[in-house]
Amino acid sequence: MTRPTILINFAISADGKISTVNRNPSQFTSPQDHKRLLEIRKRADALLVGRGTLEADNMSMTIPVEMQPLSQPLRCIASRSGRFDPEHRVFQTTGGAVHLLVTDPNEVNEFGPLEALGASVHLCSLEKFLEILVDEHGVKTLLCEGGGTLVRSLASLEAIDEVHLTWAAHTLFGGEDAPTITGELSSHLPASIQFELTHFEPLENGECFLSYQRISPDS
Repeated sequence: MTRPTILINFAISADGKISTVNRNPSQFTSPQDHKRLLEIRKRADALLVGRGTLEADNMSMTIPVEMQPLSQPLRCIASRSGRFDPEHRVFQTTGGAVHLLVTDPNEVNEFGPLEALGASVHLCSLEKFLEILVDEHGVKTLLCEGGGTLVRSLASLEAIDEVHLTWAAHTLFGGEDAPTITGELSSHLPASIQFELTHFEPLENGECFLSYQRISPDS
């Protein structure tokens, strides 16, 4: 499988949830966590999020110019249905080129208004899209920022190389149906993926930065 190196980044509550059962925006961590996210973004040639996460968090998917990024990463948004809102800020904000992935060919919408805004539309599988990013756009490193369903799809492809977490021990969400970093608890991966801890940084505010590197199946 041709794909870039793939990182994921999440904030999780003390009970391992990425948001409430109502899928509220995940703005429950500190400014230090947001700064860390932006630093991880600077490593990436492309960012990837699901449409639900994009809309819930009203993301622009950019890096502030004061952080002096060498370039703005491509902004990739995945959706099964392809129901993107042309008025969303990601289409109105200067940044990396926008690439829209639509994975369900049975739900094809009119993409003319989005293409008129400069977006490229890809009607294909996630696996094929990752290949396109490498072969046609030179993407070497991709950062996925959620949501859980999208990360589960990457995990099913065994396409996660690094996991970056902010454990927010100051917050409990609760709820059996509240999502985790790989979606709902009822969703099972076809096989486990093993990682080793590479960074541990507790903060005084009750948060902890954690980073993990995938362990090669051959090691």
